[in-house]
Amino acid sequence: KKPGRKTDMAKTKTVFYCTECGNETPKWQGRCPACGAWNTLEEHTEKPAAPGRAKSAPVGGSRRPQKLSQVDTEGEIRFSTGMGELDRVLGGGAVGGSLVLVGGAPGIGKSTLLLQICSCLCQGRKVLYVSGEESERQLKLRAQRLGVEPEGLYILSETQMTDILEAVNELQPDVLIADSIQTLYTDTNDSLPGSISQVKECTMILMNLAKAQGITVFVVGHINKDGNIAGPKVLEHMVDCVLYFEGDPNSSYRLLRAAKNRFGSTNEIGVFEMGDHGLIEVPNPSQMLLDGRPSGESGTCVACVMEGTRPVLSEIQALATKTSFPSPRRTASGFDYNRMYLLLAVLEKRAGYAFYNQDVYINIIGGLKLDETACDLPVCIALASSLLDLPVDEKTIAIGEVGLGGEVRSVTHLETRLREAQRVGFDTAIVPKHNLKMIDPSQFPGLKLVGVSYLREAINAIKLK
Repeated sequence: KKPGRKTDMAKTKTVFYCTECGNETPKWQGRCPACGAWNTLEEHTEKPAAPGRAKSAPVGGSRRPQKLSQVDTEGEIRFSTGMGELDRVLGGGAVGGSLVLVGGAPGIGKSTLLLQICSCLCQGRKVLYVSGEESERQLKLRAQRLGVEPEGLYILSETQMTDILEAVNELQPDVLIADSIQTLYTDTNDSLPGSISQVKECTMILMNLAKAQGITVFVVGHINKDGNIAGPKVLEHMVDCVLYFEGDPNSSYRLLRAAKNRFGSTNEIGVFEMGDHGLIEVPNPSQMLLDGRPSGESGTCVACVMEGTRPVLSEIQALATKTSFPSPRRTASGFDYNRMYLLLAVLEKRAGYAFYNQDVYINIIGGLKLDETACDLPVCIALASSLLDLPVDEKTIAIGEVGLGGEVRSVTHLETRLREAQRVGFDTAIVPKHNLKMIDPSQFPGLKLVGVSYLREAINAIKLK
C-alpha cells in the first residue's frame, strides 16, 4: 500500500424498496417477497454518513422504563380543533403528543383544512405552520382569503429538518403543522427529498418530537396514482392517525375518513363543502345526499348506513335495461361489484325476476361507498323497481341484509337508523321482521314499520304502495 492513500473508502449501498409496503431487499425482484405486489421495487442508493456526521438521535434524550401503574395520563388530554366534523373523525378532538397524517388528492383541501383550524388552535396555544411548498407571502395571501389571521400563528417556509427543529426549540409550539412530508429532508441522508428513506427518517424525527415534547403534529402527505399515500407503507404504521380526504373533483362536497386512529374509531366520517372562503362543515349529511331526488321515477331506493356512530341516509339508483348482446353488462359505482352479482342471483333464483338479458347499472349518489350488508335490501328493491318500472314511494326507506336463501336478516343499530329516517321525514320503513321483536314501534310515531322475512315480501310491499 502506498503511503498516504486512504484504505477505508466510503462505499455506496444499493437497496431496493417496495413502494407498496416499504420492504427492503438487496437485489431486484419482479415480485415483492413481503406483500406479493409485482413491479413495485425501486432502486435507491444510500451513502454512509461522512466521518464526524452522526445519525439523527431521538429528540428528548434517553428514557427509562416505567411501571404501567405509575404512568401519568392526565397530560394526555383532548382539545377541540374548532371544526366539529374534524373532531368527530379524530375521536373527540386532537390528542396532545399525537402524530396525525392527512392525505388526499391535489386540490382536495388538505392545506385549507389545516390552515382553517389554526384560528381555534391559536386560542391559548402556539401554532407553527411549516410549509415546504409555499413562501411566507403565499401563506399570508391564502390566510387572508380564508379569514385566518390569529395572533398565535407562526409560519415558516423551510424544508430542512435541522432548521425546523431549531425553530421548534426556539418557539416551543403546542401544535406543529408540516406541509408536506414529501418536501422535507435531513442532512443525515443523501437521498433526494421525497424518496422513501427521506420520508421515513423525517417522519421518525417528527414522531420522536411529538412523543418527547408532547407537541401535536399534523403532517400532510401526497398520494400516488392508486390513491394511496405516497412513500413507504410503513409511514402509515408510524403515525397515530391517518386521515383521507375523499370527494369527486367535480363536486363541492368532501368526505374526511379515518383509515387508522389509535385514539378513536376508524368508522367515523366528516362531511365538508368547499366554498369561496374555505371548507364549510355539513352537520346534516343525510339531507345533503338526498337533495335533488327524482320524483316518481323507478329504480331508486333510500338506504341508511352507519358511519361509526352517525347514521347517514343515501340514495341508491339502479337501472335495468334490455340488452341486444349475448353477454349483458354489469356496472357498479360506490357498491361492491361482486356483491351486486350475488344479489342478482338471489333475485333470479328466490324472487323469480330474470336479469340474464338485462344490462344492470348501480350508482350511489354523493360519492359514498356502501360496503355494509344493511344495504342489500334497498339495492334489491331498486333493481326490482327498475325491472318492473314501478316507482318506490319517496317517503319509504329499506333496511336489511339479504341471504342466499332470499331471507331478510336482521341488522345492528336499527333504532338509530329509524330515528334518523324519522327525523328526515320518512313515513314507511321496510325492515327485517326479526328486528321488530327487539324494538318498540310506539317509539317512532308517524313512522310505519313493515316487517318482512323474505325478499319477495319486501318487493310485494312496494307494489302495494
